[in-house]
Amino acid sequence: MLRQRAAQAVILGLVLSGLVTGAVFAVLGSGLTLSYAATGVFNFAHGAVGFLAALVYYELYAGAGLPTWAAALVAVGLFAPGLGYLLHRAMFAGLANAGETAQIVGTIGLTIALPALGLFAVEVIGLLPVDVTAQPRALGPAPPASVDLGVVSLGSDQLLTFGFAAAAALALWIFLRHTSYGLRTRACVDRRRLAGLRGVDPDATSALAWMLSSALAGLAGVLAVPILGLDAHAYTVLLFTSATAAVFGRLRSIPWTFAAGLGLGVVQNLVAGYADVLQEVTGLRTAVPVILLFAGLVLLNRSRERVAGSVAEDAPPPDHLADLPPWRRRAPWLAGLAVLLVFTFATSDYYAGVVAQGLVLALIFCSFVVVTGIGGMVNLAQASFAAMAALTCGWAFSSGLPFVVAAVLGVLAATAVGMLVALPALRLGGRVLTLATLALALLADQVLFQVDAFSNGTIGWALPPIVSPQLRVLLLLGLIGLVGLLIRNLERSASGRAILAVRSAPAAAATSGLSGPRAKVLLFALASAIAGLGGVLYAVSKGSITATDLPAFAGFVWLAVVVLQGVRRVGGAVAGGLIAAGFPEVLAAWGVSAQVGAILFGAGGIVLARHPDGVLAQLAEARYRRRHHRAAPGPVSAPAGEAAGQGDSPVLVRADRVAGVGDGPVLFRLAGVAAGYGDTAVLHGVTLDVRAGEVVALLGANGAGKSTTCAVAAGDLPATAGRVLLDGVDVTAWPAHRRARAGILLAPEGRGVFPGLTVEENLRVRLRATDEVYDRLPALAARRTVLAGALSGGEQQLLTLAPALVRPPRVLIADEPSLGLAPLVIEQVFQLFAELRARGVALLLVEEKASEVLDLADRVAFMRLGRIVWSGPRAEVDPARMAATYLGAT
Repeated sequence: MLRQRAAQAVILGLVLSGLVTGAVFAVLGSGLTLSYAATGVFNFAHGAVGFLAALVYYELYAGAGLPTWAAALVAVGLFAPGLGYLLHRAMFAGLANAGETAQIVGTIGLTIALPALGLFAVEVIGLLPVDVTAQPRALGPAPPASVDLGVVSLGSDQLLTFGFAAAAALALWIFLRHTSYGLRTRACVDRRRLAGLRGVDPDATSALAWMLSSALAGLAGVLAVPILGLDAHAYTVLLFTSATAAVFGRLRSIPWTFAAGLGLGVVQNLVAGYADVLQEVTGLRTAVPVILLFAGLVLLNRSRERVAGSVAEDAPPPDHLADLPPWRRRAPWLAGLAVLLVFTFATSDYYAGVVAQGLVLALIFCSFVVVTGIGGMVNLAQASFAAMAALTCGWAFSSGLPFVVAAVLGVLAATAVGMLVALPALRLGGRVLTLATLALALLADQVLFQVDAFSNGTIGWALPPIVSPQLRVLLLLGLIGLVGLLIRNLERSASGRAILAVRSAPAAAATSGLSGPRAKVLLFALASAIAGLGGVLYAVSKGSITATDLPAFAGFVWLAVVVLQGVRRVGGAVAGGLIAAGFPEVLAAWGVSAQVGAILFGAGGIVLARHPDGVLAQLAEARYRRRHHRAAPGPVSAPAGEAAGQGDSPVLVRADRVAGVGDGPVLFRLAGVAAGYGDTAVLHGVTLDVRAGEVVALLGANGAGKSTTCAVAAGDLPATAGRVLLDGVDVTAWPAHRRARAGILLAPEGRGVFPGLTVEENLRVRLRATDEVYDRLPALAARRTVLAGALSGGEQQLLTLAPALVRPPRVLIADEPSLGLAPLVIEQVFQLFAELRARGVALLLVEEKASEVLDLADRVAFMRLGRIVWSGPRAEVDPARMAATYLGAT
């Protein structure tokens, strides 16, 4: 009995102490989930923000003499939110619209730069010196008081940690669920673009999310500082542990993230305390969070959209050198090669060795060109592939095999591991795949590479060095040239075209008979072989290899370096390798603090947010502009005849019809508007007027440009030419949320509801009181607590239009309002339109099918190929001719 009670006390103690540790995971993971859900940016620098807050806390109480509670209040309540806002303005706002690779690399840059900036500030200002051995105090009394909970005792610092975490979770829940700011934040999380169309400022909401997220990171940093000290690397590790909780919350649910964080702390403690069998496998107990992270990614976060790796917006940059002859394209690289060779043979062996080290990294970086530049998959396990090859080569060579055979075995081992890592890529995509590859890399670091029989402990394996650095440079230049030719031929081959097809449109590629899994496995195998070859040469250059020479976090930094230069080009890999090896030497020679290099690296991440294609693409663009120094003519509006419909339409009438001549002043006008998507022009000089209390029907076949016209009118898509006027005021430059607040309401195609919010919450995004809506539409009243995504199509359309009954807009634009609705619901919707017209609302109704809208319309405009080809009163419309000419009917 006593033994049973003792065992229960031990278990309870492990659970309670695990809850304390888990509380830190939960707070940090909740902040990570909040920022990602609200902005779409996974912040790898979240742990670095926590470190900076901990540093400020330490300097305030230990250096400035403030009480710990006051230091914590300043660090968590003022500094961390302020830092979040500054990062939003400087970087995160731009990253939200960048490709996924740029988002990942930009935040990786901050992971390195923010701690360096804090430590550099400490040096420059002359604050209390900081090192990893510093042991900051916890909140609460010092020394901590012991609190007896019956079967177990906990320290006051542990109880305070759990209490602060629970209070933060409760406050965050109240904010998100019971305040208007929280409702807007959740609306942006659900459908960001629609939130803007409903008058919510997405930029302000994102800023608030980053401030709250940074405050949570700061709280976690201050709570964890007694355990982690002031070791920036430890906070990065803490981030990835906390990411496990965020993954189990599917990067969307803060309550589930918080619960998962608590559970993770308990599981980690129980495994550490009871899983004695794991002691036989070095590192496996500490790898529990990594194992759970990988399992959660594979089981809970299967990509249902793009699985090639990057987001659809991650399009290749234009080739600004396409107009140059081949010799001019190659001339800068040939000149650079000549300078590099002259420097190598003219300088000392030491600096020639630095060049050789840079080329080794360049060879490894070429693997990123294959898997990320061509395949669009962000793989953070490249350093582990290099380590696998190097350690295998060392083991084989020490076993008596010839070096060449050992090197081949090393490359084959890296290739095999790469193909295994590719298996998650068949199921996952995007950021989830990125985290999965990092989890596998950390698992290899903590378990596989710690097996003494494989890594030879801390001694490592000796390898025959190439003594002459000049010879190493020549060998590496030859290998990089061969790899470059291999990559070039891959891009131009049928396999390369298949890979690009799978990357850009997986579903279309599959229907064309292209194998997505085969393409991905091929890319991972080739990239891991290149990284493995680089790893072997790294070990040869060093003369030995140990398990710690190529840590997983090195790949974390390597990706950022090569993407900053240009991950789509082998030249970017070469430039990145030389910079990574040479820049620290330059700083050391000039006597500059090593922190400056890390800060500049982070500044590169900020630049990347504005120029996602890297430095080489920027240089190519600058050369292009110098060649074409004369500014290209700006966009030209369509000629007056075309804007007015004087094209080749067979039902053309006089031009004043298009101008909207009629009774009363014009309330809303599109004047010569041109717009499109990227380089594709859709609208060509559209002119359209709508008066107060008037219904204008915009008709046309599918693809005529009707939805684009709606998007431009509402501010969801910028106009490249022309003007948008509201009651004579030019609103062309106004964003969507400002136009919505001025009275322009768009009911978009496909229902304008927030599916993750309830009916009541959908209404409260635009209305303060909802009783009048329920009085008018009892069907919605009966379902006020139901998620909008669970409503029928008709109910969703009524919910979209319901706020306009209580708070009528000045202009209502409805894009395909009858799409997919039953006839009775269509009749009810058009009754709402008639009521709004009677109340003086200007209505622009866009339809592909004209039968319903013509009964309500006062005027009709026909659209074809991005132009208004006819406009006039409803009475002048010939239905038969209209159907035959514009809708393709017979």
